[in-house]
Amino acid sequence: MDNHIRYVRKEDCTDICNIYNYYVENTIISFEEQKISEKEMEGRISDITKSYPWIVYELDGEVVGYAYVNKWKERSAYRFTAEDTIYVQNGRTGQGIGRALLGSLLEIVEEQNIRVLMSVIALPNEKSVRLHEGHGFKKVAHFTKVGYKNREWIDVGYWELQIEKNQ
Repeated sequence: MDNHIRYVRKEDCTDICNIYNYYVENTIISFEEQKISEKEMEGRISDITKSYPWIVYELDGEVVGYAYVNKWKERSAYRFTAEDTIYVQNGRTGQGIGRALLGSLLEIVEEQNIRVLMSVIALPNEKSVRLHEGHGFKKVAHFTKVGYKNREWIDVGYWELQIEKNQ
């Protein structure tokens, strides 16, 4: 892993909430419409890290980005498929943080029993599309106007990565 990247800790919740809540309140990237409390985020981190990796990118003691994988669907037949999530602090995109996070996350996932990694992207979001396609993800679906936030209809695209090691 990159020397700025480490596994998440409980004390990261404040920084993670600040990063995430910016996107909740100001963009269509997250389909959540209400800010997430630190307690709620702490619960999410606890639930996800029981089975999946969650990593953060830290600079000068501050978390400026994070990434994790989680189950893609509930049914047991999907147990070898996961979905990634990556957020970088507003104002720090384009600095290689997302690329480093996704690269490290893929290294971790390759060691787990995950065969397919999905990315669900609210569109338009060229930065996320470039990030994922730069790591080998292929677009496999496009859903038109399936989300509604901030008085606009939002498309969603699905990208997938077949994890070579587990094939």
